[in-house]
Amino acid sequence: DKDLPGRRIMIKLAIWIDRLVKKTLTGFCAIFLLLMVVFTVYNVVMRYVFEDPPVWGDLVTVLSNIWLVFLALALTVRDKDHIALDLIYSWLPVKVAFAIRQFWTLVIFCLGIVMIIYGLEAVDTMGGKYWEMWHFAWEDGHFVFKPNYMPKKYAIAIVPISGLLVCVGAIASIVEDSFKIRAGTYTRTRDVDSQPKAE
Repeated sequence: DKDLPGRRIMIKLAIWIDRLVKKTLTGFCAIFLLLMVVFTVYNVVMRYVFEDPPVWGDLVTVLSNIWLVFLALALTVRDKDHIALDLIYSWLPVKVAFAIRQFWTLVIFCLGIVMIIYGLEAVDTMGGKYWEMWHFAWEDGHFVFKPNYMPKKYAIAIVPISGLLVCVGAIASIVEDSFKIRAGTYTRTRDVDSQPKAE
Protein backbone atom coordinates (compact mmCIF):
# COMPACT_ATOMS: atom_id res chain seq x y z
CA ASP A 1 0.00 0.00 0.00
CA LYS A 2 1.61 3.28 -1.11
CA ASP A 3 -0.25 5.26 1.56
CA LEU A 4 1.11 3.10 4.42
CA PRO A 5 4.23 5.23 5.17
CA GLY A 6 2.08 8.35 5.16
CA ARG A 7 -0.40 6.78 7.55
CA ARG A 8 2.38 5.75 9.91
CA ILE A 9 3.75 9.29 9.92
CA MET A 10 0.28 10.70 10.65
CA ILE A 11 -0.26 8.19 13.46
CA LYS A 12 3.14 8.99 15.00
CA LEU A 13 2.41 12.71 14.71
CA ALA A 14 -1.01 12.27 16.35
CA ILE A 15 0.55 10.25 19.19
CA TRP A 16 3.25 12.90 19.67
CA ILE A 17 0.66 15.71 19.80
CA ASP A 18 -1.50 13.69 22.18
CA ARG A 19 1.41 13.13 24.56
CA LEU A 20 2.46 16.78 24.32
CA VAL A 21 -1.04 17.98 25.20
CA LYS A 22 -1.24 15.56 28.14
CA LYS A 23 2.15 16.65 29.47
CA THR A 24 1.23 20.32 29.05
CA LEU A 25 -2.08 19.90 30.89
CA THR A 26 -0.38 17.90 33.62
CA GLY A 27 2.20 20.67 33.97
CA PHE A 28 -0.49 23.35 34.28
CA CYS A 29 -2.34 21.24 36.86
CA ALA A 30 0.88 20.92 38.86
CA ILE A 31 1.43 24.68 38.68
CA PHE A 32 -2.10 25.48 39.87
CA LEU A 33 -1.80 22.92 42.68
CA LEU A 34 1.49 24.49 43.74
CA LEU A 35 -0.07 27.95 43.63
CA MET A 36 -2.93 26.75 45.83
CA VAL A 37 -0.53 25.42 48.45
CA VAL A 38 1.86 28.39 48.32
CA PHE A 39 -0.83 31.07 48.53
CA THR A 40 -2.76 29.19 51.22
CA VAL A 41 0.34 28.91 53.41
CA TYR A 42 1.33 32.51 52.69
CA ASN A 43 -2.16 33.75 53.51
CA VAL A 44 -2.31 31.79 56.78
CA VAL A 45 1.14 33.00 57.88
CA MET A 46 0.35 36.60 57.01
CA ARG A 47 -3.04 36.41 58.73
CA TYR A 48 -2.09 34.71 62.01
CA VAL A 49 1.60 35.54 62.41
CA PHE A 50 1.93 39.04 60.97
CA GLU A 51 -1.79 39.97 61.20
CA ASP A 52 -1.59 41.54 57.75
CA PRO A 53 -3.27 39.17 55.24
CA PRO A 54 -3.17 40.14 51.55
CA VAL A 55 -6.52 41.11 50.10
CA TRP A 56 -5.93 38.87 47.09
CA GLY A 57 -4.80 35.75 48.99
CA ASP A 58 -8.07 33.85 49.22
CA LEU A 59 -9.16 34.81 45.71
CA VAL A 60 -5.97 33.55 44.06
CA THR A 61 -6.31 30.26 45.95
CA VAL A 62 -9.93 29.81 44.84
CA LEU A 63 -9.19 30.71 41.21
CA SER A 64 -6.24 28.30 41.15
CA ASN A 65 -8.52 25.59 42.51
CA ILE A 66 -11.18 26.25 39.87
CA TRP A 67 -8.72 26.16 36.97
CA LEU A 68 -7.04 23.05 38.38
CA VAL A 69 -10.33 21.14 38.58
CA PHE A 70 -11.43 22.04 35.05
CA LEU A 71 -8.05 21.19 33.51
CA ALA A 72 -7.94 17.92 35.45
CA LEU A 73 -11.38 17.09 34.03
CA ALA A 74 -9.92 17.10 30.52
CA LEU A 75 -7.09 14.82 31.64
CA THR A 76 -9.46 12.31 33.23
CA VAL A 77 -11.52 12.16 30.04
CA ARG A 78 -8.46 11.49 27.90
CA ASP A 79 -7.05 8.85 30.27
CA LYS A 80 -10.49 7.28 30.82
CA ASP A 81 -10.11 7.85 34.56
CA HIS A 82 -13.56 9.36 34.97
CA ILE A 83 -16.28 7.53 36.92
CA ALA A 84 -16.93 4.15 35.31
CA LEU A 85 -18.26 0.75 36.35
CA ASP A 86 -15.19 -1.26 35.39
CA LEU A 87 -16.41 -4.28 37.36
CA ILE A 88 -19.51 -4.52 35.14
CA TYR A 89 -17.37 -4.14 32.01
CA SER A 90 -15.25 -7.12 33.10
CA TRP A 91 -18.35 -9.35 33.04
CA LEU A 92 -19.39 -8.34 29.52
CA PRO A 93 -18.07 -9.54 26.16
CA VAL A 94 -15.29 -7.31 24.85
CA LYS A 95 -17.33 -5.82 21.98
CA VAL A 96 -20.28 -5.05 24.27
CA ALA A 97 -17.99 -3.41 26.82
CA PHE A 98 -16.37 -1.44 24.00
CA ALA A 99 -19.75 -0.22 22.71
CA ILE A 100 -20.94 0.86 26.16
CA ARG A 101 -17.70 2.68 26.92
CA GLN A 102 -17.82 4.54 23.61
CA PHE A 103 -21.43 5.52 24.29
CA TRP A 104 -20.46 7.10 27.60
CA THR A 105 -17.48 8.79 26.00
CA LEU A 106 -19.86 10.31 23.44
CA VAL A 107 -22.04 11.52 26.33
CA ILE A 108 -18.97 13.20 27.83
CA PHE A 109 -18.19 14.69 24.41
CA CYS A 110 -21.68 16.22 24.37
CA LEU A 111 -21.00 17.60 27.86
CA GLY A 112 -17.90 19.27 26.43
CA ILE A 113 -20.01 20.85 23.67
CA VAL A 114 -22.43 22.19 26.30
CA MET A 115 -19.48 23.61 28.26
CA ILE A 116 -18.19 25.37 25.14
CA ILE A 117 -21.54 26.86 24.10
CA TYR A 118 -22.75 28.02 27.50
CA GLY A 119 -19.22 28.80 28.69
CA LEU A 120 -18.71 31.24 25.83
CA GLU A 121 -22.12 32.75 26.53
CA ALA A 122 -21.24 33.15 30.20
CA VAL A 123 -17.89 34.77 29.36
CA ASP A 124 -19.61 37.15 26.95
CA THR A 125 -22.31 38.20 29.42
CA MET A 126 -20.38 38.02 32.69
CA GLY A 127 -20.21 41.38 34.43
CA GLY A 128 -18.41 42.59 37.49
CA LYS A 129 -14.76 42.77 38.49
CA TYR A 130 -12.46 41.54 41.21
CA TRP A 131 -11.24 44.80 42.70
CA GLU A 132 -8.40 43.08 44.57
CA MET A 133 -6.97 41.19 41.59
CA TRP A 134 -4.42 42.40 39.03
CA HIS A 135 -4.48 41.33 35.38
CA PHE A 136 -3.21 41.98 31.88
CA ALA A 137 -5.36 43.57 29.19
CA TRP A 138 -4.91 43.96 25.43
CA GLU A 139 -4.94 47.68 24.61
CA ASP A 140 -3.65 49.58 21.58
CA GLY A 141 -1.99 46.52 20.08
CA HIS A 142 -0.08 45.33 23.16
CA PHE A 143 -0.56 43.91 26.66
CA VAL A 144 -0.97 46.39 29.51
CA PHE A 145 -0.62 45.50 33.19
CA LYS A 146 -3.60 46.46 35.34
CA PRO A 147 -2.96 46.65 39.10
CA ASN A 148 -6.54 45.74 40.04
CA TYR A 149 -10.16 45.30 38.90
CA MET A 150 -9.76 42.05 36.92
CA PRO A 151 -12.98 41.25 35.00
CA LYS A 152 -14.76 38.19 36.37
CA LYS A 153 -15.08 36.78 32.86
CA TYR A 154 -11.34 36.01 32.99
CA ALA A 155 -11.95 33.50 35.78
CA ILE A 156 -14.88 31.78 34.05
CA ALA A 157 -13.02 31.55 30.73
CA ILE A 158 -11.72 28.16 31.85
CA VAL A 159 -15.19 26.63 31.26
CA PRO A 160 -15.19 26.83 27.42
CA ILE A 161 -11.45 26.06 27.36
CA SER A 162 -12.04 22.94 29.42
CA GLY A 163 -15.03 22.05 27.23
CA LEU A 164 -12.83 22.15 24.12
CA LEU A 165 -10.18 20.01 25.83
CA VAL A 166 -12.85 17.54 26.99
CA CYS A 167 -14.13 17.19 23.40
CA VAL A 168 -10.62 16.65 22.05
CA GLY A 169 -9.87 14.14 24.81
CA ALA A 170 -13.09 12.24 24.16
CA ILE A 171 -12.39 12.04 20.41
CA ALA A 172 -8.81 10.89 21.05
CA SER A 173 -10.10 8.25 23.47
CA ILE A 174 -12.63 6.92 20.96
CA VAL A 175 -10.04 6.81 18.15
CA GLU A 176 -7.54 5.05 20.39
CA ASP A 177 -10.08 2.44 21.52
CA SER A 178 -11.21 1.92 17.92
CA PHE A 179 -7.65 1.14 16.83
CA LYS A 180 -7.27 -1.25 19.77
CA ILE A 181 -10.52 -3.12 19.07
CA ARG A 182 -9.47 -3.59 15.44
CA ALA A 183 -6.02 -4.79 16.50
CA GLY A 184 -7.47 -7.12 19.15
CA THR A 185 -5.67 -5.38 22.03
CA TYR A 186 -8.67 -3.64 23.60
CA THR A 187 -9.19 -4.40 27.30
CA ARG A 188 -12.42 -4.08 29.24
CA THR A 189 -11.01 -2.22 32.26
CA ARG A 190 -8.70 0.68 32.93
CA ASP A 191 -6.86 -0.87 35.86
CA VAL A 192 -3.40 0.58 35.29
CA ASP A 193 -1.76 -1.73 37.83
CA SER A 194 -2.99 -4.82 35.99
CA GLN A 195 -1.76 -3.76 32.57
CA PRO A 196 1.70 -4.89 31.41
CA LYS A 197 4.28 -2.15 31.23
CA ALA A 198 5.62 -1.17 27.83
CA GLU A 199 9.24 -2.04 27.26
